[in-house]
Amino acid sequence: MTRKLFGTDGVRGTANSYPMTAEMALRIGAAAGIYFRRNQANVHRVVIGKDTRRSGYMLESALTAGLTSTGMTVFLMGPIPTPAVGMLTPSMRADVGIMISASHNPHEDNGIKFFGPDGFKLSDEAEMEIEALVESGVDLVEPMKIGRTRHIYDGRSRYNERVKAAFPNELSLDGMKVVIDCANGAAYRAAPEVLWELGAEVIPVGVSPNGYNINDNCGSTKPMTASEAVIAHGADVGICLDGDADRCLILDETGKVADGDQFMGLIAGRWAEEGRLNKGTLVATVMSNLGLERHLESKGLHLVRSGVGDRYVVEEMRKNGYNLGGEQSGHIVMTDYATTGDGLMAGLQFLGELARTGRKASELTAVFEPVPQMLKNVRYANGQVPLEDGKVLSVIGGAEQELIGKGRLLIRKSGTEPLIRVMAECEDPDLLTDVVDRIVDEVARATAA
Repeated sequence: MTRKLFGTDGVRGTANSYPMTAEMALRIGAAAGIYFRRNQANVHRVVIGKDTRRSGYMLESALTAGLTSTGMTVFLMGPIPTPAVGMLTPSMRADVGIMISASHNPHEDNGIKFFGPDGFKLSDEAEMEIEALVESGVDLVEPMKIGRTRHIYDGRSRYNERVKAAFPNELSLDGMKVVIDCANGAAYRAAPEVLWELGAEVIPVGVSPNGYNINDNCGSTKPMTASEAVIAHGADVGICLDGDADRCLILDETGKVADGDQFMGLIAGRWAEEGRLNKGTLVATVMSNLGLERHLESKGLHLVRSGVGDRYVVEEMRKNGYNLGGEQSGHIVMTDYATTGDGLMAGLQFLGELARTGRKASELTAVFEPVPQMLKNVRYANGQVPLEDGKVLSVIGGAEQELIGKGRLLIRKSGTEPLIRVMAECEDPDLLTDVVDRIVDEVARATAA
């Protein structure tokens, strides 16, 4: 079966357009209800969280209708981070957790992510079964078995306590000035609360959501506002979250951005020194910089690469017993503490290193020298398949030959947006630029045809 609804991170699209319509959300909710009620006891529960998009109200109501029509009891958490849903699903003995969010995308987009009863994201196989139920339709329960809905008002507080518990007891953030950019998203309350309670002087950015300003000139994809705040306030460090707070980027005291690769290199080294890095291995995606791999090898550590998407990182980690992984984009997964990427928890790990070492953020974010890397995106229309175009394939093949022994090339479709991502690494920056631009131009030609 070919996947039509689910991408690399759930179902995603423009709100009020297929598949992000109320009608489709209702059908998805009913299908999920049937899928997770099979061979279960009589009590069936689902946890639903959301970010701050206006369309979240619509999708939350539609999902709730679909779920209750199949006998599920729905716990509505309101705006909470994605990792909070992963935490609360097993905590509340729920059969399924759902996060309504399009992560780093603009406000007009939205999405639906699923977590299983163990708090981990669903496998491809489970998503395909739910998709099949959406297409075939499901039988609804009799009136006496219709589910009910309950609002849970302390979900954020429960999450905050779990996050703080992962921060070393012997450390505090007293005297540390921290800029926290919440992207006007799901962590706009949780993140400043946690940092303040741990002793930091908090400078909040992106904490005034209005339903339309999520990720708007703020957050991990647009860190300039936070960077300016770091400089203006003389802060020690900045932390940029995305709209659902499952990723973060670190800003040093000069406002310079460090990506997830530098962070993973730092934490992997620290955990290895403490004997905490399982099997001496970090899991990262094919997008992570070659410099990270070389850095780990120099320390006698290993890098295992997965497909793009934090749930593929997690699948690799769970399969082989690794406990640290992540993405260059800032998804950091620490399965000792959480079931999915957690931007706030990752940020606290970095702050812990600042407190422990007394060094500047700029020193801790320069872990390795990255190999020159370039990533460009080309948008395509529905129905277009530019990566099947003969001329595109020919240009890609030629570029691969040129990079043998000098670097690497990765070209893929985005799993969350209609984009072709062209990424290359090469020690020769001129060759790097030439290769990427040639491919981008050819893909653009194919999409314009």
